[in-house]
Amino acid sequence: MMDHMQSITINAIVNAPVEKVWAFWIQPQHIIKWTFASDDWHVPYAENDLKVNGKFKTTMAAKDGSMQFDFEGIYSIVNENKLIAYELADGRQVKITFEENDGQTQLTETFDPEDQHPIEMQKVGWQSILNNFKKYTEEN
Repeated sequence: MMDHMQSITINAIVNAPVEKVWAFWIQPQHIIKWTFASDDWHVPYAENDLKVNGKFKTTMAAKDGSMQFDFEGIYSIVNENKLIAYELADGRQVKITFEENDGQTQLTETFDPEDQHPIEMQKVGWQSILNNFKKYTEEN
């Protein structure tokens, strides 16, 4: 059992209405376009059953084929255009809130860190993915 370190919070303001932000966050055809922290990674596969007790799985892979892993979990809360919460396969909790203000959407993501990598590295990695989401959503 993992000792519960303090959760990490990251956020981004996306210049798009919440309905678009929500759609781009949850739809597999969009998920595969933004769920990576750097350009040398990609997402060959994503599935998402967005409902309480529904499962999701996103396969993240290095483009050179050297590494890949599945990011997967089960939803505990789904409140359309407002809140998503889920538990990862390793038991860590994640919560994402969506708040629209004046045509922009503030995304706030809070997650339990894992104990394999330094906290700062995890924060930077998750923030990079969130920044990638912002860029992709604003450009499409």
